[in-house]
Amino acid sequence: MKVTPEKNEKVANMIFGSIYPLYLNRLEKNGRTKEELNQIIKWFTGFDQDALQALIDEKATFRTFFEKAEIHPNAHLIKGVVCGYRIEEIEDEFELYRQCRRMEKLIDELARGRKMDKILRKEKK
Repeated sequence: MKVTPEKNEKVANMIFGSIYPLYLNRLEKNGRTKEELNQIIKWFTGFDQDALQALIDEKATFRTFFEKAEIHPNAHLIKGVVCGYRIEEIEDEFELYRQCRRMEKLIDELARGRKMDKILRKEKK
């Protein structure tokens, strides 16, 4: 599927704090924890628990969330399909949408029981 400017804008304007509980609920149903979710988000964005809570409290949009994030240098290693979109085929002009799908891919892998050391990508030596 192709990302459209409208789809990108729709995701950019979504409130992160309204989606976070949905991520958490999905993970808890699969026996995972809030701590594991936050560990993934911290690895991907650099946000610790306090920064994450501040973004939730201020009702930050995904645009603000990703503008403030320091995306992990190994984020380019996150590949695959999420919601019908192949991450590595999302155009550069839709960087925000790509980052959102990358984060969802990490959460998806956690929900499916993948080990944390596999989820948090490392460059092969």
